[in-house]
Amino acid sequence: MIELNPFVIFIAAIFTNNMILSNFLGMCSFIAVSKEIPTALGLGQAVTVVLGFTSVINYFIYNKILEPLGLEYLRFIVFIVSIAAFVQLLEMVLEKYLPNLYYALGIFLPLITVNCAILGVSLFMIIRDYNFMQTVGFSIGSGIGWTLAIVALAGIRQKIKRAPVPEGLKGPGITLIITGIMALAFVGFSGIVQIQ
Repeated sequence: MIELNPFVIFIAAIFTNNMILSNFLGMCSFIAVSKEIPTALGLGQAVTVVLGFTSVINYFIYNKILEPLGLEYLRFIVFIVSIAAFVQLLEMVLEKYLPNLYYALGIFLPLITVNCAILGVSLFMIIRDYNFMQTVGFSIGSGIGWTLAIVALAGIRQKIKRAPVPEGLKGPGITLIITGIMALAFVGFSGIVQIQ
């Protein structure tokens, strides 16, 4: 098997293997928080930070503790606990130093803990047998890709507030249609670089 360059994995995680638009992971907060660009950007940055740190933490936990002890079957529980602990820490830091962002994100900040994109990155890291640098590239790229997608959706949703959207499609309906169209647009990047 050819070992992929971490930069290639980073670019692919942003565009061709976008967590939202390719794997549809993390849709709950993606749809709910994408109404305003500043809030979407704030959540995207929080998700990127959580992805970057928790995937590195989970990499070391898996490779240095679980695998040597033959406890790989505990990875789901251990990953979720480490993600929950890190999100709790991030929540306390945001509440203390960035209260406006903390209150703007509201309930969706603690919900990062159960954002399946966060757990998905850690599991993809194991499934694809990434080394440390590949894990870092994939996790940061996934966070940036998630942020790019949610900010783009927030911008589109702000524009369509003034558009004549049929009554039955307003809200989540048109949001899902837009997400599908965005996913189709990102398929156009698949010729550039692909990871599996």
